[in-house]
Amino acid sequence: MKSKIEKYDGPAGGWGALKAVAEAFTGQKNIHHDVIAMFRMNKGVGFDCPGCAWPDEKHATMVEICENGAKALAWETTAKRTTPEFFARHTVSELLTWSDYDLENEGRLTHPMKYDSATDTYQPVEWQTAFNEIGARLQSYNNPNSVEFYTSGRTSNEAAFLYQLFAREYGTNNFPDCSNMCHEPTSVGLAASIGIGKGTVLLDDFEHADLVICIGHNPGTNHPRMLGTLRKVSKRGATIVAINPLKERGLERFAFPQSPVEMLTLSSTPLASHYYNVRVGGDTALLKGVMKIVLEKHDKAIAAGQDAILDLDFIAEHTANYDALRQDILASKWDEILTVSGLSRAQIEELAELYIKAERTIICYGMGITQHQHGTQNIQQLINLLLLKGNMGKPGAGICPLRGHSNVQGDRTVGITEKPSQSMLDNIEKRFGFTPPKEHGHAAVASLQSMFNGESKALIAMGGNLAVAMPDHDKTFAAMHKLDLAVHAATKLNRSHLLLAKNNYIFPVLGRSEIDKQQSGLQCITVEDSMSMVHASQGRLKPISPHLKSECAIVAGLAKATLPNSKVEWDDFIADYAKIRDAIEVVFPDFKNFNQQIKNPGGFHLVNSASERRWNTSSGKANFIVVDTVFEDANQMSSHVLTLTTIRSHDQYNTTIYGMNDRYRGITGRRDVVFISENEAKKQHVQAGDVVNLIALDKGGLPSQRRLDGLTVVIYEIADRSLATYFPESNNLVPLERFDSQAGIPAYKSIPIKLEKVA
Repeated sequence: MKSKIEKYDGPAGGWGALKAVAEAFTGQKNIHHDVIAMFRMNKGVGFDCPGCAWPDEKHATMVEICENGAKALAWETTAKRTTPEFFARHTVSELLTWSDYDLENEGRLTHPMKYDSATDTYQPVEWQTAFNEIGARLQSYNNPNSVEFYTSGRTSNEAAFLYQLFAREYGTNNFPDCSNMCHEPTSVGLAASIGIGKGTVLLDDFEHADLVICIGHNPGTNHPRMLGTLRKVSKRGATIVAINPLKERGLERFAFPQSPVEMLTLSSTPLASHYYNVRVGGDTALLKGVMKIVLEKHDKAIAAGQDAILDLDFIAEHTANYDALRQDILASKWDEILTVSGLSRAQIEELAELYIKAERTIICYGMGITQHQHGTQNIQQLINLLLLKGNMGKPGAGICPLRGHSNVQGDRTVGITEKPSQSMLDNIEKRFGFTPPKEHGHAAVASLQSMFNGESKALIAMGGNLAVAMPDHDKTFAAMHKLDLAVHAATKLNRSHLLLAKNNYIFPVLGRSEIDKQQSGLQCITVEDSMSMVHASQGRLKPISPHLKSECAIVAGLAKATLPNSKVEWDDFIADYAKIRDAIEVVFPDFKNFNQQIKNPGGFHLVNSASERRWNTSSGKANFIVVDTVFEDANQMSSHVLTLTTIRSHDQYNTTIYGMNDRYRGITGRRDVVFISENEAKKQHVQAGDVVNLIALDKGGLPSQRRLDGLTVVIYEIADRSLATYFPESNNLVPLERFDSQAGIPAYKSIPIKLEKVA
């Protein structure tokens, strides 16, 4: 494909989306299979989309699928195969020279494989042989905490529950997880503020909201089914506000592919009526500015004998620490707020007025808020703003974190956490008869640090592409090579599988769309979406190889080989997944009548205490939390330093690259670009088409050895002093030590940078 850079004038969705879906299916050479699967996805007890975690419509009559969901489906149901013959033809040394796209585009893994150092190739291995070898090696380690158990968000509730049982009976709470790299500040920040680390809204709440604030996320690419919900919000006359460093088409306008009128008339629905290009890292400053205006206008209204702007009854009954927050906000300095946010006083006042006028507000946010050194504080400021007007625990109001992978939230709910609660540990011991460890384990950053230091000896990865998804590839790639054992369960080959330990295995797993038949018959699994709805998913397509195993079966096989005296009834669980759900219900009482409830259309909603105005915090109230800084780092916000944020292209999901296009941003056939505003380009003495290098700055603001060379400048509508380029190519610019101290999330979205023009 010939590369080009030109402005895209179409809406999100529309004919461009339909064309992209058709190209995705034809590119994977399995059109008939894909189309059949598409009509079974997200419908009844079909299979759940392997893409994002946006909830399904309760009474949808049309196909519940979006463009990127179709790409994920085509990627999984591809006719392409990565067979033992392929591995025999290509050494690992050769494969390491391939691009990440080419590795996955080779197709589905078909056989369990073991690395052979003599030939530098992966070779077929029998399942039981592999299980026995891995089990013996795990038994040989003196310290259970030398093993890291990684989980991808594609893992089902059932597999995740078995996985954490295996690890805890083995003796560790080491659970690095993909949520550590995307929404850990949500789990930490929301829990401290409102007592639960999840969002508080349901899909129905969008039908009652007066104002929907979208901050730090791009629905057109990362969760396209949300566009249908935002379209409904817009059409009924409610207000949508977008706050984002880049102007994103998916927040501006949308042509619904299932609307004959919009498709035939080439029309679209406008979404955000107000768009604020906040500087990268300036979100907390903006939020402080909005709250400062809200508080000042409230005081004036009270002094004039007018109605209160704040919900004083809610604040008095349901919150703590209001006076401290009020003092902090009113003391904030406007020059600092404006400098750091990059917005004018008039823009911030306009946004504050929209919030004041709205009776019911929902705030939606994504990784543009979380992936900062102060991501937890960003989220707590969002909660502070909502609490001021009682926008929590009432219809049409609340907080809406936009989770990425389809079951990343569910995995955490059923025990994938390095910081287990005592009640969970007690329930595990009561149900299974072994005493699980209490000592906190490793999250993602800590696990890679332990691997790099030689303390961790083994990695077992249920899906994902851990090393590539992490920052600091110089260190994380080296860490993988120091391991004694690496085991990867996956559908496709990726780079992490090629970063060899002393002993290496790749296990092919069933896809979400494929039939899972065990001793008791056809099985279903369950997932939890980003709004705490739990529903069943059952594959309908013939597995692409007779040598695949389900995630549950792989976990059980490893556990039985490692723990010969295990107290867990592994064989019974694999024979009938309903028995796994019975056990989940015992350990996690919120899953009451689990097997019965998943028979309901759309599944069931897990109890959310904050949405019922019950606050499981140390104070027993919703906490206003004071944030003592409004910016990431003083050096970052100086006049001569640029701040880089990482983004996904439109042909991408997490580390998976579906293609080389980024349609809505006008990029075709390439990924080696950096986005910069026209005004900032002039300041930096560059113009469109110039080639530049990015040099990361260290803590003192001096150039480091971390750099990304050879990027082409693209002039784009983005905040000044801000740059954007693609993840994961830019991940090495972030040192492993640069993370949120509260949540441990790497600071992918706020990298201080020097721009260097190539002569």
